[in-house]
Amino acid sequence: MRIKHIIEKVEMSSPSSLILLVCSLSLYLFLVTARKEFVVETNDEDNYHTLRLSSLFPSSICNSSNKGDKKRGSLEVVHKHGPCSKFNKDMVKPLTIEETLTQDQSRVNSLRARLTTNTSKQDILDSKTTLPAKSGRTIGTGNYIVTVGFDTPKKDLTLIFDTGSDLTWVQCQPCAGECYSQQEPIFEPSMSTTYTNISCTSSECSGLVSATRNRPRCISSTCVYSIGYGDGSFTIGFFGKEKLTLSSKDVVDNFYFGCGQDNEGLFKGFAGLLGLGQDKLSIVSQAANKYGKVFTYCLPSQSSSIGYLTFGKSRTFSNVKYTPFTTIAGSLYGLELVARYVGGNKLIISPEVFKTSGMVIDSGTVVTRLPYTAYAALKNAFRAKMAEYPLTTPISLFDTCYDLSKYQSIKVPKISVLWGKNTYVDIPLSGIFIAYDISRVCLAFAGNDDDNAIGIWGNTQQKTMAVVYDVGARKIGFASGACA
Repeated sequence: MRIKHIIEKVEMSSPSSLILLVCSLSLYLFLVTARKEFVVETNDEDNYHTLRLSSLFPSSICNSSNKGDKKRGSLEVVHKHGPCSKFNKDMVKPLTIEETLTQDQSRVNSLRARLTTNTSKQDILDSKTTLPAKSGRTIGTGNYIVTVGFDTPKKDLTLIFDTGSDLTWVQCQPCAGECYSQQEPIFEPSMSTTYTNISCTSSECSGLVSATRNRPRCISSTCVYSIGYGDGSFTIGFFGKEKLTLSSKDVVDNFYFGCGQDNEGLFKGFAGLLGLGQDKLSIVSQAANKYGKVFTYCLPSQSSSIGYLTFGKSRTFSNVKYTPFTTIAGSLYGLELVARYVGGNKLIISPEVFKTSGMVIDSGTVVTRLPYTAYAALKNAFRAKMAEYPLTTPISLFDTCYDLSKYQSIKVPKISVLWGKNTYVDIPLSGIFIAYDISRVCLAFAGNDDDNAIGIWGNTQQKTMAVVYDVGARKIGFASGACA
């Protein structure tokens, strides 16, 4: 259009001005050429996802085509409320999003309580073990489950897996206190030929202090463990060892675990918990000789799909990116968050914000929590990039929600993270939104009340990625597209 305008002026001009106009045209063509040579023009499409809105909602039928990494030491991972779970709805009642977020906040409170308690090992040893007298109902520790074998002969038990816990425990007969309802038969140690109680005088019993943050007790020379959670839930029982079976070829003999006799307010429907923390009593450490302190999981994009949890070196991902982890408190996995990007643009946030709060990655927290300043910058940038779509009323934790009822697909700005050691990772599209329904689709992040509270990298933002924990090398890797 600019060239056409100049040509028209040439045709209308007097001979005296012809030379000037021709020079103007030559100068314009030169500037265009120079711009192409010296200015790199980015393709904005590279900084956006195209989201089909139908993909926000899970199917009512299990998609079993993707069953994860088939190597040895691998377990299928399913969402506890999805159609791939074998548990009936009477036993494991599906939750509304409001109920899920209530449970999630209890989880966050529990983690924060651990991170803000400056209690030394000697303080614990010098104190009496006191557990809440009430039964909590909203601990919400984890959404994803795996099935393993206990006992000889083997019996399958389904456990929540949790990177925020160390000691694995299951409910045990005769339930001297109270056991909640679970779908599978409760484990009976008296019927197993490989179960053994652990002595109070053993070094393993003393090791419960770091694994449970409670001093063990002794009943008839048998070690007794106890774990309390942030909402008043707890488990108490005998400390024992048993054969743990991951597959027909993958067995961990003499596996130390909690045999729960009084378990209240925790995981209705499920047999217990699989602890994936860094403590010496976690499964990661106990199976180190076999699997080298390495495990990988991939959480599926929807509750109607299947992921996996693999122990040992997993299949090789060409795009895996590693960042060092730090131990912020106890055996939690800490990460160094350096910067955030929205639509390819770096957010202007002082590095001190992330240094002040710190960050842990957690398999059991649903929604990522960011320092207040960091979340505000993310929200504002995201809203600016999504300005063509109508905002709707905030809901619960979420203050950036959209009414997308008039659309079939939309453009969504990519959200990216720069972790320590210059590790740049794009968040999967499945980790950007949480949808109540098509008229209430919300940015799946939440802000802390201030910049001092710990940040938590939740499981929504980890979906479809291989998250590789190399505990021996003290690094965590991310690889995109590892499961559906």
